[in-house]
Amino acid sequence: MTLRRTLPALTVLTFALLTACNTAPITDTSANNKGAPRFDYVATVPLESGDTPKDLSRTLGGTVLSWDNTDCGTADSEICVALMGMNIKNTVQGKASPQTAQLHAQGLEAQASRKVYIEPNKDVFSGGGSITATMGGSMGVWAGGSMGVWAGGSMGVWAGGIYAPLPQNTTLWQKIRLQQAHTLAPSLGAGVIVAVIDTGIDLKHPAFQGSLTAAASWRDFYANDAIPQEEGVLGIGGYGHGTNVAGIVLQIAPKAKIMPLRVLGQDGSGDVIMVAQAVDWAVANGAKIINMSLGSEDNSKVVQDAIDRAIGKGILVVSSAGNANLNKITYPATNADLKGTGNYAVSVGSVSLQDVKSTFSNYADTLEMVAPGENVAAPAPGGMLAAWSGTSMAAPMAAGGLALALGQTLSVPLSDLTQKMVGNAFDVYGISANQPYKDKLGDKGRLDLETFLKSAIVVK
Repeated sequence: MTLRRTLPALTVLTFALLTACNTAPITDTSANNKGAPRFDYVATVPLESGDTPKDLSRTLGGTVLSWDNTDCGTADSEICVALMGMNIKNTVQGKASPQTAQLHAQGLEAQASRKVYIEPNKDVFSGGGSITATMGGSMGVWAGGSMGVWAGGSMGVWAGGIYAPLPQNTTLWQKIRLQQAHTLAPSLGAGVIVAVIDTGIDLKHPAFQGSLTAAASWRDFYANDAIPQEEGVLGIGGYGHGTNVAGIVLQIAPKAKIMPLRVLGQDGSGDVIMVAQAVDWAVANGAKIINMSLGSEDNSKVVQDAIDRAIGKGILVVSSAGNANLNKITYPATNADLKGTGNYAVSVGSVSLQDVKSTFSNYADTLEMVAPGENVAAPAPGGMLAAWSGTSMAAPMAAGGLALALGQTLSVPLSDLTQKMVGNAFDVYGISANQPYKDKLGDKGRLDLETFLKSAIVVK
């Protein structure tokens, strides 16, 4: 994209994970640094007094990506760690595998005389969903102005019961009671930053003008620069995914601010270290909600450590369930109901406009709720408009709903907010088509913004 080429790339090799402690970044002074480094594996190495990045790299044969020895030897020494990127020759069918990681970790532990955790890193995460419709022929032109303009001033979001910015979404938003939600939460998410960790967005799209955080808070962890611009061709791979997701958040909470963070490439996949870095970055730069419309088949300790740091600071995390029609949801959604995490996290699957489980949506007894994720119209790169389907489209509806609540005075503790959303969902189990999925489409079922807000905010 030309936008990326007009700005100089930063020379930082990779930003350190930003924990509560001061973390020293490892930098690359090369003038030819292009893109973030890619490693097959990432290792978490506990640090000890006297360790240095150079010595650890020489001993273990990896590249130090982040370094935090602030509290070594104290009661908080569990956060005294280094993250290292590693390329190991032995793979399974050409891909990094947990089995290889475990064997290599055993060897490293003998070398370093300490516990070392290794997990596959490269292309472990992917964004879900697919483009299902373009508007007005081959591609529709966005004609709704910016979300921020529609949220105030002379134009209104709702006109005679029609959702004015995108009339084609009217039935969809009526289903989740969005018009009523906007009445109950007139701040419309003002003052709330939602970090969208995804493929980036179309930064120049008219829908986002006035609705993004300051440029200093943007980051592209995939390309290793400060311009999280989508790259690719619409309809191929993941291109347009993040733009759609961000546009959905703003349709629900038009006065919220989007923090665009890119961790996924053109094909929609990205690395563990990038996702973890983005979570920490979002927290350090003021996000109150993190939307992760992406997932992995396997849990990640590195990412979960970052999520745990986020929720430890009261940040809400929303994640999508995956699109393989499996009785198993993807990570990090699968961890959203765990003790210690569940109060600040929520997992979201997809249903149709008839509240029937979407044919693509994963399901499980650990899934917390669903939302209508089929043919959701939103901005598309190039100043265009397109519809996508996927649990990736359902998740930002929940993220936007949480932003509406945070823009108002809460009537419940922050730690109860996600459970109020889950517990006040519309019951979808009375629908015969959903009987095979009993108790696997959430505690009750489909997002209902009106009943959620009535249970969670002070209504004036």
